[in-house]
Amino acid sequence: MTPTATEEAAAALAEEIARDTYESAEEVLRLYRPVLRAMATAAGPTVEVVLHNLDGADVDLGHTIMAIENGHVTGRAVGGPSTSLGLDVMRNRQKNHDAFGYTAYTSDGRELRCSSVYFHNAAGDVIASLCINVDLSPLQQVRSTLEALLPAPTTTENAPREHFGSDLVSVMDSMISDAIREIGRPVENMSRDDKIAVLERLDQRGATQMRKSVEAIAKRLGISRVTAYSYLDEARSRG
Repeated sequence: MTPTATEEAAAALAEEIARDTYESAEEVLRLYRPVLRAMATAAGPTVEVVLHNLDGADVDLGHTIMAIENGHVTGRAVGGPSTSLGLDVMRNRQKNHDAFGYTAYTSDGRELRCSSVYFHNAAGDVIASLCINVDLSPLQQVRSTLEALLPAPTTTENAPREHFGSDLVSVMDSMISDAIREIGRPVENMSRDDKIAVLERLDQRGATQMRKSVEAIAKRLGISRVTAYSYLDEARSRG
């Protein structure tokens, strides 16, 4: 699934605000705590926004969350833990760990689409991170419902073929178009046998019983009315 405009804007904003350096995680919190609420409110209740404190030489990854909005998405709150990505960050705090649009999963199996940006101090060390986590399960449930309501069309040989139109002329025209399409080549490239096959299909589907149908078929195939009747007779003799 593609990200929404709101999610893309939130990720772009997060990337922009992480470019400067900061003295401490507390400074990051003070400056961007209102931004979390703005992001979460704009994106809706399925989007969690989190600020993690990763400052200091001995970070306790079990208690990094210093601000969170829509924590019900992952079941976390202030004082809660980092994710498994925190371990990788702590191994190299000077690396650019920013990541956008990656997939993650909650403990109960729900799929998330996530983006994370990291704040650095003047020495280049990571001191905080801002993470956006989008719960995809509501969208996936809607998709499943739509797929159930809109099953794939049947492809069995005996399936009825139905054509709709505002009048019988347009219904007949639709039937002719369908038969021509089945041949798989433009009319101007059709052989004599191809055109006979078109008439055979239309005859089997009852189109030739409609008033002035043979004339309409002849016009679409670029042949005369007499030739169309001749082709129709040949098609019927083959059967």
